Amino acid sequence: MNSGLFLKELKRHAISLIIWMLVITILISVTMSVYRPFMDNQSKVLGMLSLVPKAALQFKGISNVSDLMSALGFYAVNNIIYMMVLGSIFAIVTSSNILLKEEYSKTAEYLVARPLTRSEIFFSKLAVVTLNIFILNLVTSMAGFTALEVVKKAEFSIRAFLILSLFTFLLNFLFGAAGLFISTMIKRPKPITTTCIGLVLIMYFIHTLSKITESASWLGYLTPFRYVDLNVLNPEYRIDPASLILFLGLSLLMLLVSYRLYLRRDIYI
Repeated sequence: MNSGLFLKELKRHAISLIIWMLVITILISVTMSVYRPFMDNQSKVLGMLSLVPKAALQFKGISNVSDLMSALGFYAVNNIIYMMVLGSIFAIVTSSNILLKEEYSKTAEYLVARPLTRSEIFFSKLAVVTLNIFILNLVTSMAGFTALEVVKKAEFSIRAFLILSLFTFLLNFLFGAAGLFISTMIKRPKPITTTCIGLVLIMYFIHTLSKITESASWLGYLTPFRYVDLNVLNPEYRIDPASLILFLGLSLLMLLVSYRLYLRRDIYI
């Protein structure tokens, strides 16, 4: 890894990172501010929710209305959507363009002319992607924890919160690895932001469809969203080793393939 290139890329993506952190943090804060009014008027709200079709509730991520009575359950249902979907979009957009941008912006000649190996370029940019995803998850998780502490009416499981935050990070990192993989598969350099955002949204749509339609439940296993357990109120809620291996294994596999492809890739300057 080259420290100069790493710092340069870190500065280049700083504004984007700050904007995404602010947006998700604001969404979390606004959503959690509704929790106390919700609890103060829970009989009316539950009456209204009883009129909503079950499929519509499941699409929103609400499998059991009673989960909304807990601050942590309310957080998982409402805010994890922001962190899972928006966080994954941030990760895949950042990673998919970090290698290609030098080529379609016509700055690759300057980069390859420097005394840098392709390995240094790849791992420097991978480090930037990883750090950006980590910082985004750290800041938004801290915002979520603070919001929970402010609005809670009873104690919640910090352990469950940390496990949920861990798997959200792993999900975002998986999409980050997917972005690098896709970018190394592109023969001619071009912006692929729309394609990558579409991939995340399609995966999430398939996930929600599998929850709504029983006959299509098997489709959920094809999306990484399926392997993030949101059942945080379950007393036996824990880190699922199979899901952990799946996230780490797929991420490392895509990064390894991406690295091998990048070493052989024609750089357009």
